[in-house]
Amino acid sequence: MAKPFFRLQKFLRRTQFLLLFLTAAYLMAGSLLLLQRARVATSQGPRVPGAPQALPVATVALGVDLLGSRALQDPHVSPDLLLGVDVLQSPLLRRPPPGLRWPRRNRSSPHRRWFHHFTSDLQAPPTLAPETPGPAARSRGTYLGCFSDEGQERTLKGAVFYDLRKMTVSHCQDACAERSYIYAGLEAGAECYCGNRLPATRAGLQECNQECKGEKGTACGASDRLSVYRVDMLQPSSRKRQTATYRGCFRLPENSTNAFSTALIQANMTVETCSEFCSQKEFPLAVLRGWECYCAYPTTQFSLHDAVDSSLCGQAPEAQRLEGYCDVYQTPVQDTRCTDRRFLPHKSQVFVALSSFPGAGNTWARHLIEHATGFYTGSYYFDGTLYNKGFKGEKDHWRSRRTICVKTHESGRREIEMFDSAILLIRNPYRSLVAEFNRKCAGHLGYAPDHNWKSKEWPDFVNTYASWWSSHVLEWLKYGKRLLVVHYEELRRSLVPTLRDMVAFLNVSVSEERLLCVENNKEGSFRRRGRRPQDPEPFTPEMKDLIDGYIRTVDQALRDYNWTGLPQEYVPR
Repeated sequence: MAKPFFRLQKFLRRTQFLLLFLTAAYLMAGSLLLLQRARVATSQGPRVPGAPQALPVATVALGVDLLGSRALQDPHVSPDLLLGVDVLQSPLLRRPPPGLRWPRRNRSSPHRRWFHHFTSDLQAPPTLAPETPGPAARSRGTYLGCFSDEGQERTLKGAVFYDLRKMTVSHCQDACAERSYIYAGLEAGAECYCGNRLPATRAGLQECNQECKGEKGTACGASDRLSVYRVDMLQPSSRKRQTATYRGCFRLPENSTNAFSTALIQANMTVETCSEFCSQKEFPLAVLRGWECYCAYPTTQFSLHDAVDSSLCGQAPEAQRLEGYCDVYQTPVQDTRCTDRRFLPHKSQVFVALSSFPGAGNTWARHLIEHATGFYTGSYYFDGTLYNKGFKGEKDHWRSRRTICVKTHESGRREIEMFDSAILLIRNPYRSLVAEFNRKCAGHLGYAPDHNWKSKEWPDFVNTYASWWSSHVLEWLKYGKRLLVVHYEELRRSLVPTLRDMVAFLNVSVSEERLLCVENNKEGSFRRRGRRPQDPEPFTPEMKDLIDGYIRTVDQALRDYNWTGLPQEYVPR
């Protein structure tokens, strides 16, 4: 009697789990279908009362896939269904217009599951209906075709925007329209270029549809094919206010005619007039001397390193012209002489690390190195946020040797000895700890909220990470085969000389103009703006005693290995 009862109990228990699973699957499938119908209904506009409701396109496509080619030839198949098949096979739905692509599954992801197939199959293709007029719709432009923008200098070089995840035709056109550019070029669906001159060489439409996935090949990181649009200008009230940033007062070079190729001379010259003129000519600098306006790039003749007292530029226009002083303004135009980047054409023979403690400015140093050398940097990790903002080396395998150097925060002996050489970037631990805590709590560009600083999380973080800051430097000094020690503060203070040493360490020769271009674009996309709203000194006396002890230890270790000690500003604190 007990045995049949036990079997019945076991069967009922299994049935309960089975019913629970089927109920959850049924509710989930119903929710997905309802969301899909709502999404399709929204994209098609309000439903007319009494009109038949159309099935979602993804559902019809799934039915067509199940029918197969034989079923389409069966005379018993309903003509209405065949009509739906013809619509799906029409060129309008099979081939989207330029700038639109069907959703693709990530076939390279090792974590794909059956549920991912189900949800991705339910995604409807992008709607082709005209959008409701709005700020973005007003800047829709005319598609001009696929162009090749090759050579030493791009034709569309006024501004460059990177977003490998969110960059669309609309976003690209809006960005260019807000800056009063005529043409917008979209490369590989990820990089947007703006300018006032149309590229001269046309290319095939298929070449503009190539997609960079971080794989081997010339199409990745070196594509020069652009889908070009003529931008419909926004109304003046819809544009962002374009301002010129004052760079300082400088002395003009002796031969200003050779140094400045573009000039405008008129009475009552203003900063706004000069800046707008140079922006239209796609120059990053507007040089104002009395009634004369010159447009320029930073060069060896005019490097903007020797500023003078601004009162010398405050004289009358005629006196200012005679004495040779000028006011320099930064226009909204980006200096694009150093924005071209690609993967190494051949595998690097020397495996170089860019090593630092977290929060020491590694991402900023990568930005400088990439723009100075023209080659992507890799990473021991994968950060999707960095990849989406143009660091294409994030997706490349860190041991591929196709990048100029590899970011790492590791400090074990085994991890260090894998590299042939390394640039060791050191930053003040007080600043590094605050920066890393902000990143952990609020991302790359955010600030940790007040409750994080006041909780037990902050003291625990300092006690753990302060010792890591010290051990990271000590272990790289001990096990690193060939090192270049760079202090973050020195890099910010003397960017061009320090960056020149870093590039030489990487065995890459670059021109002085390119280094000046990097200096002109030195900030990059990953810098926190403004100051943290909380108390700028969150360290207690006990924390300071702990950190100062580690600073003295690292300072002595650097001197023992024949390096210059830590900057004096680190201690005393």
